[in-house]
This record gives sequence, C-alpha cells and structure tokens, in this order.
Amino acid sequence: MQLGMVGLGRMGANMVLRLIRGGHQCVAFDMSTRAVADLVVQGAVGTTNMADLAAKLTGPRVVWLMVPAGVVDHAIADLLPHLQPGDILIDGGNSYYVDDIRRAKELAAQGIHYVDVGTSGGVWGLERGYCMMIGGENEIVQHLDPIFRTLAPGKGTIDPTPGRPANQGTAEEGYLHCGANGGGHFVKMVHNGIEYGIMAAYAEGLGVLHSANAGKRQHTIDAETTPLRDPAMYQYDFNLAEVTEVWRRGSVISSWLLDLSAASLQKDADLREFSGRVSDSGEGRWTIKAAIDEGVPVPVLTTALYERFSSRGESDFQDKLLSAMRFQFGGHLEKK
Repeated sequence: MQLGMVGLGRMGANMVLRLIRGGHQCVAFDMSTRAVADLVVQGAVGTTNMADLAAKLTGPRVVWLMVPAGVVDHAIADLLPHLQPGDILIDGGNSYYVDDIRRAKELAAQGIHYVDVGTSGGVWGLERGYCMMIGGENEIVQHLDPIFRTLAPGKGTIDPTPGRPANQGTAEEGYLHCGANGGGHFVKMVHNGIEYGIMAAYAEGLGVLHSANAGKRQHTIDAETTPLRDPAMYQYDFNLAEVTEVWRRGSVISSWLLDLSAASLQKDADLREFSGRVSDSGEGRWTIKAAIDEGVPVPVLTTALYERFSSRGESDFQDKLLSAMRFQFGGHLEKK
C-alpha cells in the first residue's frame, strides 16, 4: 500500500523504514529536512510540505500522523485543504480519546475517515514491531490491515494463550481493532497508565534493595531524625544488576520493562546519566480521570502519577509548608 507519514521522530521514522521493508511505498514529511533526507536514502519519497505530500499520494489517500498530541489539530488543519472525500487520516500518537471522538465527527462531515491508533513499541519497534490498538470504522480498519500487519510484531515465539481458539483474530499478531473512534486511544491510555504503575513498582522495590546497606552508614542522632532501630539488619550491598538479571530468568515479575532495567543497571549501577526527573505525557492523567468518571478505584496508578509530579519538583511548595508548620508548632529546624 501507499502511505504518507507526517512526523519522523523516534517512532515515525522507524515505522516508515519497517513499512518500506515490508514492500509499502511511503511519502515522508517532517519539519526537519534532514529527517526526510535520511529516509529518502532508505527508499522513501520525500516531501517538504503538506500540499506536496497529498499530491504524491493516490486516492483514496492514507496519511498517518505521528506527532505530539498537542499539535495534532494543527497538523490536521494544515493537511485538510489538500484532502478529498474518501481519504483516510490516522493519528498514531498518544492523543486523548475524547479528542478522537470530536475529530472523527468533524472530519466525517467532510467525507474524511479518521482512525486512531495507540502505538506501543518505542525505539525498539523497527526490529520488534509495534503493538497497535485501533479505533475506527470497521471497513476502513479492514482496508488498512496490510499496513497494520506489516507494522505489528506478529506471533513471534510467544506461545498461544491456553484455551484461546485458533485464528480468533489479530490480537495474537500484535494489533487489535478495539472499537469505534476513540477506542484505540482509550485502550492505549489505560496501557500507559498501567505502565506508570509497573515502572513505579520496579523503581520502588529496587530502591529498597539499593538502601539495604543503611546499617553501614553514619546516622546523626538528634530529635529531628528517627534512628535506624536495628542497623545490624541492614548490612547488605546488593548488586542490582545481578538481582535484576536473575529476576529475568523464570521469575513471576519478569517482563520487558525488567529487561530494560537490567540493561540500564548493567551499564551504570548508580544511574549517573539521569537526574530522576520523570515526565508524563498525559495518558496517566487521562486514565485516572476515566477511572473517576467510571467510579473505578486505581490507587496504584494514581500514586505512580503523583510520584512523577514530585520527581519534577512540583511538591516543593507543600514540602516547604510542612517544614514551616513543624517549625511553628515545635520549633523544628530543617536539617541541612
């Protein structure tokens, strides 16, 4: 098939390469001319603007947007004058599903089909493939199946789920039509919310192991610090690279995220390359909002999101206020 890709960042460029390797023709556009030129060398058709991109595609055109959620509407506005009824617009980024519902209605009024694709795979997707959660009209999603099948990981070496009927659908290939517009990004939203929680669990657990030598450290004895009651119980210097490595082998908490943690700790056990400032791109917040609207308790996911806020210094004011209150009622001075 032929496809136009708008946005050639960490994922978009690799998706183009995977599609080209799969025999598809890709017209590539990005604000960075260097990014376009790099893909032209690999067999893509380059373009410098939306009008030219649309002109190089044959109808019905298929255009995939792989841009940040905050600029999707701007990209659509730039592209829309060059589209025709019957064309298909795909948003493969991390948009809020509520925006998908709105966009689908607005574009349908002009005869343009809209498909939302929650895409997971990160920088590893070129070789591993991309897990995709798709929302949109049945016939349009079916029309795009060759693209999804090429981008997806396929069955690989993963054993079938016990009891699952053979050939039940595309989920075991790594992509799934989840429902109407917004459904793809809704499932991806919750996927990322879960990701926050799993990552936090690994980080907190390994943090406890990292501090298991607390009994060897010198501790100030004063009224401001709770003393370590049993220093002899905390005399361990665990090799976290080795701990995560052994967990990867047959443990019930083994996962790809653990694999990546092990690789990071093997490279540098002290993680000196990182400051600990953890961003959130929106999906965790939206997951929690949906949970509130549905009346579903999600304390783990909520705490994981708030911890990301704290990592960026967004708890500084309340921490200062806690210190101020302690000083006011007890004359407690902050420890330097």
